[in-house]
Amino acid sequence: MAGAASPAKRTRVRYWVIVLVFVITTINYADRATFSIAGQSAAAELGFNAVEMGYILSAFAWSYVIAQLPGGALLDRYGTRTIYIVSLVIWSLFTAIQGLAGFFTGFAAAAFFFATRFLMGAAEAPSFPGNARIVAAWFPGNERGMASAIFNSAQYFSLVAFAPLMGWLVHRFGWQSVFWVMGALGLLSALVFARFIHGPAQHPHANAAEIDYIRAGGGLVDLEAKAGAPSVAFTWHNVRQVLVPRMFIGIYLAQYCIITLTYFFTTWFPIYLVKERGLSILQAGFAAALPAICGFLGGLLGGYASDALLKRTGSLTFARKAPILAGMLLSVVIVACNYVEQQWLVLAVMALAFFGKGVGSLGWAVMSDVSPRGAAGLAGSIFNTFGNAAGIITPIVIGYIVQSTGSFAWALIFIGVHCVVAALSYLFVVGEIRRVELQPVSPEGLRP
Repeated sequence: MAGAASPAKRTRVRYWVIVLVFVITTINYADRATFSIAGQSAAAELGFNAVEMGYILSAFAWSYVIAQLPGGALLDRYGTRTIYIVSLVIWSLFTAIQGLAGFFTGFAAAAFFFATRFLMGAAEAPSFPGNARIVAAWFPGNERGMASAIFNSAQYFSLVAFAPLMGWLVHRFGWQSVFWVMGALGLLSALVFARFIHGPAQHPHANAAEIDYIRAGGGLVDLEAKAGAPSVAFTWHNVRQVLVPRMFIGIYLAQYCIITLTYFFTTWFPIYLVKERGLSILQAGFAAALPAICGFLGGLLGGYASDALLKRTGSLTFARKAPILAGMLLSVVIVACNYVEQQWLVLAVMALAFFGKGVGSLGWAVMSDVSPRGAAGLAGSIFNTFGNAAGIITPIVIGYIVQSTGSFAWALIFIGVHCVVAALSYLFVVGEIRRVELQPVSPEGLRP
């Protein structure tokens, strides 16, 4: 029962919570990247061209984007824990089912992959808004940047941890094994999540001192206590309040541009190493780990630097914007890969670019800072909708570029431009970063 421990000394349950969220998110991103590792082998066996692969790689994002608003509404209505567990089980099942695509060939196989990845994307929709709700509930404002950076950096660590494993599985057991192994890991993680994740006020191991500390620092400790109550968050009036203001527009635009780089990394990057740089699938799995490690370290550094700047300056706007601007401008170096030939130098440039991207990936920390109380799921889902629209566009655009030019050169320029736009959006559009509270409908708003 919360508060059972001595209030004189705070428990540190929130640290264990964010570690588990990091692990789950690592599996989440690894599941998204399964076709990136297994796809080249599957394409050779099943007869896919670059355009078909682009559509398959984008399938996840189509439904992921479509399901964001419903996913956010479900989180606000039923609470993070229940929806997250259901989501995790369903997406893990659809990950495993993709291994059955080998029973088909040609267009039928491509359609099967598209359909299963589409359904997997819909199931994953509540995951990142759920992560943001967990951080908003468990962490005070001066720890929120680091906490958000930790779960967001899982996108890089997923390839560090699983790209070599998936490459080895393809090499040793065939591409189907990747989907079966990752699906099984997801189901196992759902059991762990159900056992250890609760809201602060409901957690059996968080004492009153820790809960009071989180609440005093702006943490929404009672967020999960409202699960099961009728939700007023999802109304079109409330949607407009987190959609129209200039600050939100700038945040959403920047996230779209940042996620463009993310989706290159989790979809085409291993294929780029094979097709453009001549690595084997096994080599690509291990080579992808170096930029991933740098992205992971950059993510941790960005979160740490942001919280340190907040403590030092007291300016939330400066503390969040400075790492984002520096990181995204550094990421533009990815274009330099078009002008180097040595494999080691290509990997070094990619590592630097993804380090910068990691430093600048503070969008979820910003959303935890600005989302209205009582509508964190709604705001997070809209944010994720805009960001992951890049997951629809980026794999398809790169597929057409590679198909028409036979090279990734223009694809890297396409990504570099988006990095610049992300920095400009935070610099000139976002303005002051501050929490917005929901405003009730005015009497005038009720008139016909």
